[in-house]
Amino acid sequence: MTTHAAGNRGLTQNRRAVARKTLLRILAYVSLLLACFIALLPLWSAFTVSFKTAEEYSSTNAMTLPQNWMNLENYAQVWRGNQPSQSLLRAFATSGLVVVIVVTVSVMMGSMLGYVLNRFRFPGNGLIRNLFLIATLIPGIAMQVSTYQIMTDLKMVNTLWGYMILMSGTDVISIYIFLQFFENLDVALDESAVLEGCTYFGAFFRILLPLTVPAIVTVAVLKGVGVYNEYYNANLYLNSGKYYTVSTALYSFSGPYKSQYNIICAGVLLTLLPPLIVFLVFQKQVYAGLASGSVKG
Repeated sequence: MTTHAAGNRGLTQNRRAVARKTLLRILAYVSLLLACFIALLPLWSAFTVSFKTAEEYSSTNAMTLPQNWMNLENYAQVWRGNQPSQSLLRAFATSGLVVVIVVTVSVMMGSMLGYVLNRFRFPGNGLIRNLFLIATLIPGIAMQVSTYQIMTDLKMVNTLWGYMILMSGTDVISIYIFLQFFENLDVALDESAVLEGCTYFGAFFRILLPLTVPAIVTVAVLKGVGVYNEYYNANLYLNSGKYYTVSTALYSFSGPYKSQYNIICAGVLLTLLPPLIVFLVFQKQVYAGLASGSVKG
């Protein structure tokens, strides 16, 4: 009798445990669906608005479906721009040049600094690491006055090369990504190369750098997307009207008297395509680079 009652209690507890796990799983799926809905709702709203005329946009809400799904005039208008210098094609070329140069410089600087700080022990190594960490705690807006004064004194305002130098500044996140990655690479690799007559530069460029491809892709994607979407510095240091990035070109359709949101939404969707394609192509390398420092050995 006692055994039978204990068995019933155990069966009841198992059922409760199964019901609890099922409920938690359902809540997890509901949470994921809710998060996807919240993330995709603005994109869907921008997608529907991009096919509306100015009159239709002003007379309907953002979620109302457009009357004509084949209305591509907004895409053509944002592609042409209000002026030739503001065309999205020219903005793509400018932003692409800036991204390529800035990402190349950032990857080389970050990888070299990570290599030196990880492989070489010298007085001040820990201090330099701590200073980089402290730099991340300083709000960027607090340094804008001094930064703008330096850029003005060096005649770098309203010049594309000055803007690229400014954006190529040392990225602390990339340094720590490379630091974590170099910690997972055996020191014997570069030591054996040096014993064979290879210089430290040769060991870095020929042996270690090719092994850091996941970290390079991670830094390149993170830095590239950040530079591609950057608006504040582009609007502040390229305000002569000669150079437009994708963000400032889109902003040209907004004004104090009238904002052409139907055209802006079309431009937003067009500007989303390059970083989305890059991320979908290199997502495995990005995840591998971000997780490379989580496990040592």
